[in-house]
Amino acid sequence: MVALITRDDVEVLEHTVADELTAMSEAWDWFENLVGLKGRKMFARIDETAGTYTVCTPRLPGDSFDLAVGVLRGGRYRRTVLEGEPPALYGRIGPAMEELKAAGPWDSSRPLVEFYRRHTAIELWVPVT
Repeated sequence: MVALITRDDVEVLEHTVADELTAMSEAWDWFENLVGLKGRKMFARIDETAGTYTVCTPRLPGDSFDLAVGVLRGGRYRRTVLEGEPPALYGRIGPAMEELKAAGPWDSSRPLVEFYRRHTAIELWVPVT
């Protein structure tokens, strides 16, 4: 099901790599081991123009990791939710994101977003004007 959502800007700790499968997988392993998963929301930001993939988590009080600090931009997004078991779930992200982009006009000046709600559910967000 596709829905429209509006999000506020969120300050995040982030790690950016090339938008390619091996780099993305290695980035997730490294990032999750560094910051941990307990009490964390996990996101990925995809900048198709720059060819980058950024794993990120909202910055929490007391965080002292040696990571870049950035912003997960707010605004309006078209959203869908994928559910299933990894790793098959991850293989559905690319095609589902393409379908979401094709569902109507979107703002290509802003990154695409993956929100990992839990290990069996991923929200995909496409920015809209």
